[in-house]
Amino acid sequence: MRRTVVVHPPSPTGGRRVTIGGEILGLAYNLADVEEFLRRAGVDDPDVLLATAQGAIEWHGGSPEEWT
Repeated sequence: MRRTVVVHPPSPTGGRRVTIGGEILGLAYNLADVEEFLRRAGVDDPDVLLATAQGAIEWHGGSPEEWT
């Protein structure tokens, strides 16, 4: 079963909440943080997800380049 990874809009204080299957993984401040959260969540190859971010990760409220 595929769990949906969502990077939420930037917060007013900086960073973006990251969830997978509705579970909060943490607050990311860059792509490396997203990759680490996915690794900790047991995603086998976070590099593949990040390379295909448009299909594998839902970016809400901004692109992967927007963090503040």
